[in-house]
Amino acid sequence: MSELDQRARTRLETLLDHFGLGHIGAPATNWIDGEAVIGQGEPITLRNPVTGQVLVSYPDAGAALVSRAVSAGARAQMEWMALTASARGRHMNAAIRALAGEEEQLAQLESVVAGKPISDCRGEVGKVREMFEYYAGWCDKQHGEVIPVPTSHLNYVRHVPYGVVGQITPWNAPMFTCAWQLAPAIAAGNAAVLKPSELTPFTSVVIAKLLEGGGLPKGLINIVNGVGPTTGAALTDHDGISKLVFVGSPESGRLIARAGARRLVPSVLELGGKSANIIFNDARLDDAIAGAQAAIFAAAGQSCVAGSRLLIQRDIFEEVVERLGRAAARIAVGLPEEDATRMGPLQNSRQFERVTNMIDTAVKAGARLVTGGHRPHGLPEGASGYFLAPVVLADVTPDMAIACEEVFGPVVVAMPFDDEAEAVQLANATRFGLAGAVWTQDVARAHRVAGKLRAGTVWINSYKAINVMSPFGGFGDSGFGRSSGLEGLKEYTLPQSIWVETGEQASVAMGYGNGVG
Repeated sequence: MSELDQRARTRLETLLDHFGLGHIGAPATNWIDGEAVIGQGEPITLRNPVTGQVLVSYPDAGAALVSRAVSAGARAQMEWMALTASARGRHMNAAIRALAGEEEQLAQLESVVAGKPISDCRGEVGKVREMFEYYAGWCDKQHGEVIPVPTSHLNYVRHVPYGVVGQITPWNAPMFTCAWQLAPAIAAGNAAVLKPSELTPFTSVVIAKLLEGGGLPKGLINIVNGVGPTTGAALTDHDGISKLVFVGSPESGRLIARAGARRLVPSVLELGGKSANIIFNDARLDDAIAGAQAAIFAAAGQSCVAGSRLLIQRDIFEEVVERLGRAAARIAVGLPEEDATRMGPLQNSRQFERVTNMIDTAVKAGARLVTGGHRPHGLPEGASGYFLAPVVLADVTPDMAIACEEVFGPVVVAMPFDDEAEAVQLANATRFGLAGAVWTQDVARAHRVAGKLRAGTVWINSYKAINVMSPFGGFGDSGFGRSSGLEGLKEYTLPQSIWVETGEQASVAMGYGNGVG
């Protein structure tokens, strides 16, 4: 075993022990009804993204544990809804304070398993707190309304929870998406059974454990870990799950939607993206190039909103491409545990192979490799895992696969345009519609172009500004429904209309009549 692998295993062993999840030989990767539980199925092997070697194995949860989790959630949800709305808000605020003192260990656990730079992981821990604090404030502000119906009835509408919701989150941002889904679900009065990606199982378990330790009812949040065909299917097909929420690829999203449709269960899908980042010739180029770099190379490009298509007005095209290529070559690619690292490895071998194959195919089809595409220089001995130097491709045509398909890696394709109409046409020439950006100093054009983009989020002279207060989601193959803001909270409730007869004489109609006026 290499020194890097030994170091990673030692870090993981220490962190599992710290959080009470067993040891590296038999880790508990489920949190069910207030207990850390070892799975019952076939082993799942995780590899160290830094070296590609085996890091840890754990058993798939399996259908029996999913059923146990759903039952626990159903019981806890009744207990949760027996509290006043204000009490639920106080409980949520108290629960999130349980993260205090555990932030660094939680960030370290995310970094060693996901292969993400430790600086990124520290930032995401802060986002977990932010999400719970925001939605805790909504607990006692979910007001109903009175409808002025033309009868003697008092008709009022209240918003009621679904019950137990099933949530599935991805490997690229497990902590962030865990809190992104759990906080509005429980603020709306639901219980949750959440399945993280089997590639990043631990931090969601820790978050659930800490939240319950801070005062949430036992069983309100349950975490099950396993692969899609077993644990995932058991969750989506379970009769006790009243709504499905999924963050991941369009291919998997279609499977989730079909599973919900079979049981007439609604779903929220936050799927992939092929976001267009548009730079006009009057943009402040220093800002635009820095924004383009952050848009695609943060998180090694493993982000649904990555600015993977860079559309540049033709008269500044070569300047921008050349400057971006030089900037990309200077990005500090290194070990996730080091503070100076700005980009770590891709998370897993399957993704690494997909990304490198797409680059090779594009170059063979005529794309120009401006920079990257090789193993980064200066990595320590033994760092033979899924590292890839940031890639800038030019001379890409809209019909190339790399211009149409989500890459989910540190690869940006640059394409020129002549005028505003062509920029909008190129930006919208995709089946995805998650995000986009416009760089220009022309205020009217900025708003005009932003309004024409078919994307759920559009930035002007910025990129990747995301906050829990603002709705997030996509169009087309980027999914439907919203995952944050007030709109995200409403995804977790159903309107219930209640009619109360107030007349001296009851009005009973043989049909859908108007009753007594």
